[in-house]
Amino acid sequence: MNKQHVLSPPVQLLAEKENYMNKPDEELQLHLKARAAETVSIKIPTDTLEALKKVAASRDMTVEALLRFYIGQSLRQDLAKLFSERVLESTAQVLARHIQSEDEVLTIIREIQAETIL
Repeated sequence: MNKQHVLSPPVQLLAEKENYMNKPDEELQLHLKARAAETVSIKIPTDTLEALKKVAASRDMTVEALLRFYIGQSLRQDLAKLFSERVLESTAQVLARHIQSEDEVLTIIREIQAETIL
């Protein structure tokens, strides 16, 4: 059996329009939008700063870049958690409007929490 590969219409259109995958000499360009920034001064224990320097060097980064990476990573996690909490609160409110039993609503919310814990 000889199977013929057929591209879906959107992929076929992209392949034809862009001559997809036939431009190896072109460089991919990342366009970042400049964002307003402020300088913040913080005190870091000397031993912690030395550890940061070691980790930064092992990742071929500056300490400042490593700190921005850590802050960005933790901030995204915290924002995702806050969003998740808001979704659960909204879910509980919607359920409460449709289900008379507060115990049943709590059971459903706990089940959702148990299912979504990483």
